[in-house]
Amino acid sequence: MPTYSRITGTGSYLPPRRLSNADLAAELAAKGVETSDEWIVERTGIRARHFAAPDVNCSDLAVPAAQAAIEAAGIAPQQIDLIIVATSTPDMVFPSAAAILQHKLGIAGCPAFDVQAVCSGFVYALTVADAMIRAGNATRALVVGSEVFSRILDFSDRTTCVLFGDGAGAVVLEASETPGILASDLHADGKHVGILCVPGHVSGGAVLGDPLLKMDGQAVFKLAVGVLEDAARATLAKAGKTQDQIDWLIPHQANIRIMQSTAKRLKLPLDKLVVTVDQHGNTSAASIPLALDHAVRQGQVKKGDLLMLEGVGGGFTWGAVLLNF
Repeated sequence: MPTYSRITGTGSYLPPRRLSNADLAAELAAKGVETSDEWIVERTGIRARHFAAPDVNCSDLAVPAAQAAIEAAGIAPQQIDLIIVATSTPDMVFPSAAAILQHKLGIAGCPAFDVQAVCSGFVYALTVADAMIRAGNATRALVVGSEVFSRILDFSDRTTCVLFGDGAGAVVLEASETPGILASDLHADGKHVGILCVPGHVSGGAVLGDPLLKMDGQAVFKLAVGVLEDAARATLAKAGKTQDQIDWLIPHQANIRIMQSTAKRLKLPLDKLVVTVDQHGNTSAASIPLALDHAVRQGQVKKGDLLMLEGVGGGFTWGAVLLNF
C-alpha cells in the first residue's frame, strides 16, 4: 500500500501575558510612541497579542504545544521518530530548537532539526515531514511552529511592533494508508529580502548590523496577496481538487486584510476563513498551527474536512498545503 501522512493530533500554547491594544498603546506612550486600539484594528484586525516572559525561550513555548499534540494523537512521546521546529527565533545560534525540545520531551535518538522560512516556516516544515514519511524515513513526526518575535521588535516603530506576538503550535503527522496531505507548493524569491528582514547577526561576540525587524508593509501586502492565491491554485491543481471543495482556509495570521483578500480571490465565503489574528497577532511560523489547533478545539474543523493551509514570509518565501484532516 502507498504510504501517506495524516495529522492525528494538534496542540498550541500562548504565554500567559496578554496585551490588548490599549495595554500596548499605554506601554508605547511611556516610550514616546503614539498608537491606539482604533489605529491598530483598522489596519490589521489585531486586538491583542501574547508576549513571553524574558526568561522563556522558543523551546519553552514549544513544549506544552507539543505535549498537547502528542496527547491528542494518543501516543507516547517516545513513539515520535522525527522532530521539526519551524522558527526564526530559536533559543540560541546552535544547537537547534528542535534538539532542545527533543530533550525537554524526554525523547532521544530520532532526527531533530529546525526549518527557517519565517512566516512560511510551518508550511515548509509540514511538507518536509510529509516527504520523509512518504520516503519511509519516519512514521510519526512532530512538527512545531514556535516563535518569540517580541525579542526582535523595534518598539520605536509603531508600524511593526504592534503586529507581532509570541506562541507555539504543533501537530503530530503519522504514516497512513489513506491520504491526508494531498499536495503542497513551496516557493522563495530572494530578490525581495529587503522588504521584510532582521538584518543583524552575531560576530566576534557582538551584534553586527541591526538585530530588529524591518518591514515595508505596503510592499509585503502587495506581494503577499498575489503569491498566496497562486500557491493555493497550484496546490489544488496538483491534488485534482477545486476551490469550492475547500472546507476551511487557514492562512498565516498576519493581517486580516491580506487574509480576506486571499479568500475573496479564491471565491471562498469569509465564513470558511479561520481567524485568530485578532487575539494572537502575527506569531510568524506558529500562526498556522495555532489557528488550526484553535479551530479543532472550538469544533470548527472536523475529521474529514478539506483544509488549505498557506503562508508567506520574509525571504521572500511562500507556500500552501492541501490536506484531508
